[in-house]
Order: sequence, then structure tokens, then C-alpha cells
Amino acid sequence: QVQLVESGGGLVPARGSLRVSCAASGRTFTSYAMGWFRQAPGKEREFVAAITWRDGSTYYAQAVKGRFTISREKVKNTMYLQMNSLKPEDTAVYYCAARRDASTWYAAPSEYDYWGQGTQVTVSS
Repeated sequence: QVQLVESGGGLVPARGSLRVSCAASGRTFTSYAMGWFRQAPGKEREFVAAITWRDGSTYYAQAVKGRFTISREKVKNTMYLQMNSLKPEDTAVYYCAARRDASTWYAAPSEYDYWGQGTQVTVSS
């Protein structure tokens, strides 16, 4: 059984930086795609960024392109989201997700098989 555990959320001022992590366990993730999503109060869960575990190919939502960087560290089975130039509208619960048997990245929540419990990121103005 795949387990995903996020960490690193917190309170940060606008224009600040924060890195959240997702520790994955339970499988060999070579053929997996991984993603970050976020959900603000009263809003639907939205795509943030995705990466393929095998070759590190990445894809970003337009709202975060140029500010956020997704990466993975194979040895540690951990995925990261480095968030720079944060804005109050980035405030949300951030979730990591994994999809098995993936040849590319995916942006729809329905494409993912496993989810973490989420970590809160709050950006103060």
C-alpha cells in the first residue's frame, strides 16, 4: 500500500518562500507520476505541479509557473515543492498525489490513485 506524508507547511509572509515535502513509501515508484494539488476554503482542489518519477519531466499550472519548483529525490523517495514569491492567494491545504503506471504527468485529480493527508500553507499579506 502506497503511503504519502506531506510536511513543511506553515505561515509565511507575502513574497516569502517555503518548501513542502512528500515522503512516499510502500512501492518502487519508477513508473509513477507524482503531483501537488491545493485546496483553499470553499474552492475545488486545483492542480499545482506534476513530475514523472523516472525522468523528472515537470509540468506547472500557469498560476505558479516561474515561482514554484517541483522536484524529487529518488534515494529518499521524497518529492518537494519549493515555493518562492508567495502570494496570499497561494494560501491553501497542499496535497501530494501519486499515480501508478504513468508514462507522463497528469493535471486532473481524478488521474491519481493515492493521496496524502495535506499540509496547510498560509501566506499573510
